[in-house]
Amino acid sequence: MVKALDARKLNILKLVVDRYIRTGEPVGSKTIAEALDNAVSPATIRNDMAALERLGYLEQPHTSAGRVPSYRGYRFYIANLMTRQPLSEYDRRMIEDTLLKGDLNPRTLVTNAAELLAQVTGCAVACSSSRVDLSVITRLDVIPAGRRLYALLLITSSGAVENRVCRLDFELSSEQISFFVNFIRQNLTGMRIDALTSEKLVELGVSLGRYGAALAPLLYGIYDIVCKLRQQKLEVMNESGLLAREDFQTDNIKAFLEARKNLGSLLNQGFNGIQVIFGDESETFAVSNSSLIVTGYSWAGKRAGALGVIGPLRLDYSRVIPYIEHLSDTVSRLITEEYDERNDSQSG
Repeated sequence: MVKALDARKLNILKLVVDRYIRTGEPVGSKTIAEALDNAVSPATIRNDMAALERLGYLEQPHTSAGRVPSYRGYRFYIANLMTRQPLSEYDRRMIEDTLLKGDLNPRTLVTNAAELLAQVTGCAVACSSSRVDLSVITRLDVIPAGRRLYALLLITSSGAVENRVCRLDFELSSEQISFFVNFIRQNLTGMRIDALTSEKLVELGVSLGRYGAALAPLLYGIYDIVCKLRQQKLEVMNESGLLAREDFQTDNIKAFLEARKNLGSLLNQGFNGIQVIFGDESETFAVSNSSLIVTGYSWAGKRAGALGVIGPLRLDYSRVIPYIEHLSDTVSRLITEEYDERNDSQSG
């Protein structure tokens, strides 16, 4: 199909999309002719626009109206025709300064980045994080909570507090409880959250020795707490910004709110680089007249989460895409620098 698009048709398609993004009005042949300094007649342009419509790149809302981009037209425009707007030096400094002024804990850093993205775009923004951050286990306690009930308390350096109550088949002696408290404090205090793997769990279980059978359920309870800390966290902010956009109707916003639960899996697509998802093209995010731009961020070479801009279909992709890419790159760099610094301090 692309072979059918000669240079003139490509230029017309680009002009239609650019104009429609700016005005929100169907674009007619006369408008395109004026943009081309009348070097091509309106009749020729109408023929080319009709050809672009047959190929699926343009649509005609009404018989007498001009054309608007289709989903396919938008996608082709973004991939092949769009002129990216590079970030100014001011924008780059502003991103760096804003993020460096805040807490460099990964979860806080990502939240601050998402808030900045919402402020700049005026759109709703979603961010996900694996919650496996740079924090370490700072405190572990076992507290008898009733007959054969034992409460596990875990606190991390980032301030996360998690607990779990374990029910055992027998009462533990004070000697067993004392042994286990000393054991977990010696072996787990100061350990990074991501270091307590299933392999490490088996190794610790073997180290319990003669107390293994009695205390293994408590050890598995601690592992369950850590697994909970590893679960993906999803935040959506500036949803009210959608209300201010003329492109979104009440039904669109209602559909968006109902589809929030699907955002996690959609954001994960950003791990393959920048992705643009259109509402009616996705069964899991079927919000008409909408688009979702997602990209991932990482720390120490590992996938850490993603950022996504949720806005109307008529979005300034040439500005938003470079911005979200630079922001995610900056987040990845700052998280990794913090990770390396803490690794150096721990090894030193």
